[in-house]
Amino acid sequence: MTKTILITGGSRGIGRATAVLFARKGWNVAISFVGNQESADQTCAMCERAGFTGNAFARKCDVRDENSVADFFAAAHERFGPLDGVVNNAGIVAPKSSLADMDIDRMKAVFDTNVLGAYLVAREAARMLSSGGALVNVSSVAAKLGSPDEYVDYAGSKGAVDTLTIGLAKELGPKGVRVNAVRPGIIDTEIHASVGRPERVKELGPACALGRPGAADEVAQSIYWLISDDASYVTGSILDVSGGR
Repeated sequence: MTKTILITGGSRGIGRATAVLFARKGWNVAISFVGNQESADQTCAMCERAGFTGNAFARKCDVRDENSVADFFAAAHERFGPLDGVVNNAGIVAPKSSLADMDIDRMKAVFDTNVLGAYLVAREAARMLSSGGALVNVSSVAAKLGSPDEYVDYAGSKGAVDTLTIGLAKELGPKGVRVNAVRPGIIDTEIHASVGRPERVKELGPACALGRPGAADEVAQSIYWLISDDASYVTGSILDVSGGR
């Protein structure tokens, strides 16, 4: 039977790379997007070109809205049947700033999406995944670095995702559901340009132990492993995919 993966924030970057990888491995893929339907459709087309045997579809979902999240999960279940895995990926970051200069609207936006949104998606996953299922939360190495004078709000939001991962793994372990997270470092995706810093990858990549930024595909491979049966005894773990940063 074809397995099914649900991915939030699948229209670009790590989410897109993850969707295409799972498609290549023969999974059905359900992705969410919040604003760019065309980009989400492109992800689905890329999945179809990957030569897989499953299907892909995209649905608009605002992870800050519990009804929107529930509707996305329900639509995926209606189309594909029970879910086998969930990738809790949707998130935002704001332009570089010190905490002293941040306004409350910015902080609320970051925490509403990255914390409340992540928790609402995880809650729905907890309700719908059954024994053998797996959830991977996408955190960030910023959670342990703090991102001073850049994005301490973003770093704090990802720290909450780390805590969610550890606690929910203990809650869901008895029912046979695994919960893990990945902490990407400097990854070459569109997110840097979206906050006006396209040069950030080239600036910080060489400072990593491996001397380069990472690729979205490399994070996707780590997510796939954590979802797969190859990681059947791994839960409550947070895997750094940061090139040693």
